[in-house]
Amino acid sequence: MTGSAAAIAARTIAEPSLNRRAFLRSGPLWYAFFFVSGFPALLYQIVWQRALFTLYGVNIESVTLVVTGFMLGLGLGSLLGGTISRSGRWPLLGVFGAFEILIAAYGVCSLKAFHWAGEFTAGSRPLETGLVAFALVVTPTMLMGSTLPILVSYTVRLSPNVGRAVGGLYAANTLGSALACFCAGLFLMRWLGESKTVMLAAGLNALVGSAVLAWHFGIQERHSSPPRSALLPGENASGNACCSHRSTQISFPWAVIAAGIAGFVALGYEIIWYRLFAYTTAGTAKSFAFLLGAYLAGIGAGSLVSNRICEKVSQLPTFMRLLVGTVFGANVLGFLVGPIFFNLVVHVSYLWSLVPIAFAAAGLGAVFPLLCHIAIPADERVGASTSYLYLSNILGSSLGSYLTGFVLMDILPFRSVSMILTLLGLGLSVALMLSAQLGRAKFILSALGVLVAALFVVQSAPLFRGMYAKMLIKQRYAEGMQLAGIVENRSGVIAVTPDGTVFGGGAYDGRFNVSLVHDANGIQRAFALSFFHANPREVLMIGLSSGSWAQVIANHPQIDHLTIVEINPGYLHLIREVPSVASLLQNPKVRIDIDDGRRWLVRNRTSKFDVIVMNTTYHWRSNASNLLSTEFLELVRQHLNPGGVHFYNTTDSPEVMATGVGVFPFGIRLANFMAVSDSPLQLDRGRWLDVLLHYSIDGQPVFDLSRETDRHRLREVMSMAETMDRDSASVYTLESADHIRARTAGLRLITDDNMGSEWLR
Repeated sequence: MTGSAAAIAARTIAEPSLNRRAFLRSGPLWYAFFFVSGFPALLYQIVWQRALFTLYGVNIESVTLVVTGFMLGLGLGSLLGGTISRSGRWPLLGVFGAFEILIAAYGVCSLKAFHWAGEFTAGSRPLETGLVAFALVVTPTMLMGSTLPILVSYTVRLSPNVGRAVGGLYAANTLGSALACFCAGLFLMRWLGESKTVMLAAGLNALVGSAVLAWHFGIQERHSSPPRSALLPGENASGNACCSHRSTQISFPWAVIAAGIAGFVALGYEIIWYRLFAYTTAGTAKSFAFLLGAYLAGIGAGSLVSNRICEKVSQLPTFMRLLVGTVFGANVLGFLVGPIFFNLVVHVSYLWSLVPIAFAAAGLGAVFPLLCHIAIPADERVGASTSYLYLSNILGSSLGSYLTGFVLMDILPFRSVSMILTLLGLGLSVALMLSAQLGRAKFILSALGVLVAALFVVQSAPLFRGMYAKMLIKQRYAEGMQLAGIVENRSGVIAVTPDGTVFGGGAYDGRFNVSLVHDANGIQRAFALSFFHANPREVLMIGLSSGSWAQVIANHPQIDHLTIVEINPGYLHLIREVPSVASLLQNPKVRIDIDDGRRWLVRNRTSKFDVIVMNTTYHWRSNASNLLSTEFLELVRQHLNPGGVHFYNTTDSPEVMATGVGVFPFGIRLANFMAVSDSPLQLDRGRWLDVLLHYSIDGQPVFDLSRETDRHRLREVMSMAETMDRDSASVYTLESADHIRARTAGLRLITDDNMGSEWLR
């Protein structure tokens, strides 16, 4: 018996304690508590990220900042939990219960705090807003991150098997989070909105915290504290049967490094898989919830498998082979997820793509508990040691999220990013193999790993050929179909079909066309500014897309300046290559800012415009209600000059129309657009006709009245002015605000809280 084992045995004999088997019989309770604790944690993440994106924008910089803040908070929390578990002065279950109640208290007031901070930092520099965003999430995420080391330490005191404890607890918490993702996507966000979802999460935290405290103090009344380690017959005092001798373990520093690399690869994969899934689903709000749910379910399942491995496998060589095989297999499947995904989308359904994602995530999820089991002895420092591995894993995850989403995907195509992650993961498996004491076999297996990596490099191009065409066209895809252009960057994917149709993030985003005579993209709406505004001199346009709308408005005879705010700089690359819109980028009247539209308005409080134009994306897409809600319309109101008009796309949503005339007293519907204002609209058919007759783009008149086709088209366009509140076969009809209010009576208005119809599709 080693000295540490003798000390443990002596404590076990000396300390009065309750029967350990009774504790083990009650063990499922704290696993259940940790499962329920994982459910509100993911609800918070979904809602808090959404709320912060509303305040700080949904551009990639804001997204990266918020996600990194969450991850760093969890990492700091792991250190806090490790410190508490090591001190020996705190009742661990009591601390866990108290932390759950503190998280609930923060959750109750969190959204109000976020909105206050948003007002406080309006117009601040990025560093200042970043620090405030981090401060908003660091406290609750620290509390969340501390719970795993605390419960691992508590569990190992009862059953000294680190891998089994980490695997079981990690699985319970992660599976609770996965369930929350699916519930949020299917009904919670749609039924409850942001504020009530947060209240539900806070209620669950309070319930778990109260139950744990009641259970803890009930146990304390009947028994003394649980032993630090009470061994059942046949158990090894070290707890890790395959790691009972320090010389046969992976060194702890190497395990910390391996945990960081594993976290980097795992989050990198999540980023690229989300891009695939979001592109295929055209960026619906549910796509993030479902992808994350499948990913977390896989992580949880992998943790359960590792739990069984740690319980059953006692031989170090066998354990090391399983660890290396898990890392190797997870990364092979991780690389193949992409090609499998494309073909499932074409031949079956995109929902089936969640299956290979979950299987790959299961392999990734098994790695952390296995590393803990082989590197951490079951002594009084187990909680602290777990916290260091957990911190490394989280820091690696943060770095993987940042470098993959913010750097690699901005400079490399998807295939190359996927290949880099796979090579890094396979490299980890080879390094683990070489560090193991497995004789000559490790060199043979390592060579096999290098060979597989080289094979992936050679075969990657055929496997990924036509991927975006397959995801865009889906079941209608036929071999050989190609897109005319693809722009990939950290802000998303823009695709152009051979007929000039633009798709941003997998959703229709317009066409390259500025001709009103041959109107293929509803460009008539862009020419209509002078119909409802007498003198539009200063115009703001949120969203650029193909540049067709911007080209039309920039060449409007009355306009002096056009400010364009676009979130994705990739559109600028496309516009340069298309002759009909290329001159937009050299037009002295035009200024283009790359930013989130809502954030730009918040940061430019003094900017005023005669017309604010938005050819808004579909109302059901993720974060679309950030530009359609009552709060956003109130923000727009502050940027309109007297008599100013907000002109934006409803994408045929009655709720969007009802919200427009619910906030502004005056307005009309023009086709599927709304024109709303605080002043009566000055509809003037004659003024509009005069402007159209003087309209030219790049020196070419819009209408050449010497041609019958142009004269006929002009009459057709002007006939729209006679369609107010009439049933008409024409798409281009007008509807008054009073008529809209009567037709949409009873519909709810879109708010930041209810998020419109984002969670319905």
